[in-house]
Amino acid sequence: MSQYGEIFTDDLLLTIFPEERADAFFEALFGDAQEGSYDIALAYVGDGDSCLNFEMRLLQRPGKCLACNLTYGLPEVFARHPIINVQGVADAVANAVGKKTAVWKFGATRELSRELHVIPLNIRPE
Repeated sequence: MSQYGEIFTDDLLLTIFPEERADAFFEALFGDAQEGSYDIALAYVGDGDSCLNFEMRLLQRPGKCLACNLTYGLPEVFARHPIINVQGVADAVANAVGKKTAVWKFGATRELSRELHVIPLNIRPE
């Protein structure tokens, strides 16, 4: 495990991106958090080329449908949504490794299963 894997524990990731943020996102989007079809979690997946690689994991909620047509446009939505606050996430990641700020970039949504889709998030601390 790299030094970064030791830094980005589940507890730290929940501090950077709390579970409640998905409900707040759906509350803003639909007016009711219960309308959301997935939970959102931040996961550390590795490092390389001066970037730290994370995923925004979209996990289907019980009794809901995680259809690909609902998730493929999310990188653009997440990139500008103030509740998701990707720059804040990136800056928190940078702070965790002793830097002040970071630049970030989303990749395309990938469907790992019917119940789990991921959006790659590459963060480069500066």
